[in-house]
Amino acid sequence: MVILAATSAVSFAKVFPVTPRIGLSRRAFNLSLASNLGDDRGFRTLVVRMAGTLDVCVKSATGAPDKLGDCPFTHRVLLTLEEKHIPYNLKMVNLSDKPDWFLQLSPEGKVPLLKIDDKWIPDSDVITQILEEKYPEPSLATPPEKASVGSKLFSAFVGFLKSYDPNDGTEQALLNELRALDEHLKANGPFINGEKISAVDLSLAPKLYHLKIVLGHFKKWSIPEELSYVHNYMKALFSRESFLRTQVAEEYVIAGWAPKVADWAPKIN
Repeated sequence: MVILAATSAVSFAKVFPVTPRIGLSRRAFNLSLASNLGDDRGFRTLVVRMAGTLDVCVKSATGAPDKLGDCPFTHRVLLTLEEKHIPYNLKMVNLSDKPDWFLQLSPEGKVPLLKIDDKWIPDSDVITQILEEKYPEPSLATPPEKASVGSKLFSAFVGFLKSYDPNDGTEQALLNELRALDEHLKANGPFINGEKISAVDLSLAPKLYHLKIVLGHFKKWSIPEELSYVHNYMKALFSRESFLRTQVAEEYVIAGWAPKVADWAPKIN
């Protein structure tokens, strides 16, 4: 610590390059690092933040191994980290060719995977609960009576995406879920728990993002304009800094879903 304190800000940035979080270039990160080291108080704060950086294994994009891929459950974890201002490092994983080091950490080969207290934790539900307990401020707790709002939306979306029968009821099932969400937001919005964003919003945001992109691309389908509260909700979520910093490019969302859609397509003999 004494040696580091004697090191200039610029030298520190060069000697100890840190991989920036999404949305921040290395040059901008190093400039920010240098400015934060301008006084001893800023230096101490920075060292504490660096020491608490969490590693998170994420899916890399299909065809772009250095870009964040299309996993909505990983996105939920990243949104939680961002909203709680917890520094983190991304460890990209090609799920089509899983490396040995990753399979040793996650025998099931699934992401997200977060290292906390020297333990690798799987499952976005478990991870976000642990983060809420370990980093209670700012709180993202959702009241139990609102925690299940929108919980069937993703399965309804996938069911409709997989369907090639216009009369099987899957589109109506999705519309029913969206209308229920719209009614809840009308009575309780702008977020699920009112004015303050909570964990359930961070779970729904990536799912709604995938729904919008994937159904628009593969089915030329969009959420009805009459569901204005859902549209306003999506705008509010997608414009947050936490979302913009962790947003997966639309092309990578489409590329990630394309193989699944191809597998679900009716086979022609």
